[in-house]
Formats: sequence, C-alpha cells, structure tokens
Amino acid sequence: MASTEGPGPERAPPGPDASEAKPAWWEDVVRLGQAYKHLFAAQLELLTAELGLVRTAVHWLLAMALLATISGVGLGLTLLGVLGVLLAQWLGSPLRALLVLSLLQALALGGAVMLFLRCMHWMSLPQSRGEWQALIRDTLRKTKRRIDSDGEEAP
Repeated sequence: MASTEGPGPERAPPGPDASEAKPAWWEDVVRLGQAYKHLFAAQLELLTAELGLVRTAVHWLLAMALLATISGVGLGLTLLGVLGVLLAQWLGSPLRALLVLSLLQALALGGAVMLFLRCMHWMSLPQSRGEWQALIRDTLRKTKRRIDSDGEEAP
C-alpha cells in the first residue's frame, strides 16, 4: 500500500509564497536601503575622483611655488642691480652705492627679524594663555574657599 504521507512529488505546495508574507513597508525599507547604497557608492566615487584631483593639484602647487620663488629672487636681484646702478650714478661712486644698498638690506633684515619675533609672540597666544591662567586661579580659589567653608562647618 502506498502512503500519501511523506516526501514525494505529489505533495501540495506550502501556503502562500514567502515574498507575499512580508509586509508592504518591508519592500519600502529594502528600496530605501538600496537607494542609500547607490547614494553612498556615488559619493565614494566622487570622493575618489576629487582626491585624484587634489593629488595632481598638490604637485602643481609645489611646482608653481618653486617657480614663483625663483622668479621672485630673480626680480629682487634685478631691482637691486638697477637701484645700485642708479645710486652709483647719483652718488658718483660704485663703492658708496654698494654701502647704501648694504645699509638698506640690513634695515630690511632687521625689520624682518623684528616682525618674525613679533609673530612668534603672537603664536604663543598670550591673551588665551592669560585667560586660561586666570580661569585656573579662579577655580582654585573657589575650591579652596569651599574646602575652608566645609571644614569650618564640619566641627
């Protein structure tokens, strides 16, 4: 006798399809997840492309900074030469012109050193440091007063 129970090709399919059993909002959540996945993939691709541009731009910036430095030094030397020639004609002596140029360059160097030292002072953040120290002193004073007042009340 053949039994209809048990696995076999005659078995009826189980209830409703598994995809029909999921609520409708679940499909919305899945679509939202896929949309976020595509969005972040596009953002990552854009970021990768921009990083490539940045890498190229950094090389060009360094090259142009070097070119600007070389051109600036060349221009400065040329202008000093012109000024030397003009001073030599005006003062009547190339030696006097060189001495005046040396004096001008020494003054410029002294000004640059003074400005450098002033900038170093600004970089030490004197106002912020003073405010921080005042805050710490004030906090320590308040703490000491609180400890002293607690100590007097305790006996």
